[in-house]
Amino acid sequence: MRKIVLFYGTMSGLLMVLMFVITFYLIDQGILKEHSELLGYATMLVVLSLIFFGIKSFRDKHGNGTITFWKGLKVGLAIASIASFFYATGWEVYYNGMPGVKENFMNKYTDSLIAKMKQEGSAQEKIDAKIKEMESMKEMYKNPFIRYGMTLAEIFPVGLVISLISAGVLRKKEILPAA
Repeated sequence: MRKIVLFYGTMSGLLMVLMFVITFYLIDQGILKEHSELLGYATMLVVLSLIFFGIKSFRDKHGNGTITFWKGLKVGLAIASIASFFYATGWEVYYNGMPGVKENFMNKYTDSLIAKMKQEGSAQEKIDAKIKEMESMKEMYKNPFIRYGMTLAEIFPVGLVISLISAGVLRKKEILPAA
């Protein structure tokens, strides 16, 4: 199980890191101006579909074509955990290593949220409340442990849902021969 989990978890995680680096490059170049969060979560869904293939590989190679829901879920969650670790660690490296990201990320994120609220015609009191909320979040985001946890909270739930669905779809009981 370990080899399959490590392979699919690592591949998922590395692909996620590659995709967010590409996404941020496109944003910085002005090519991607809207829907970057939607693109991010769509990428997570596509890349974390490797969980399905990891569970299937385990079922076919180590389960003689059978797997219980719970065993499939265990394999899926292990893959999701490794992928999430890569994603969060990759974000930390990117955030702390790329020039200007640490200094500007939260300001750009806040500015985009406020601009969207204004474009949608939100009331000024809602905008002011969002600004206050984001100022608090900026302070929390300075703490690497909180930031790491927030990053894990972005991706792991997606992996959990895919693991649940995949374990359900791929479960297969052993068929006993007729007596």
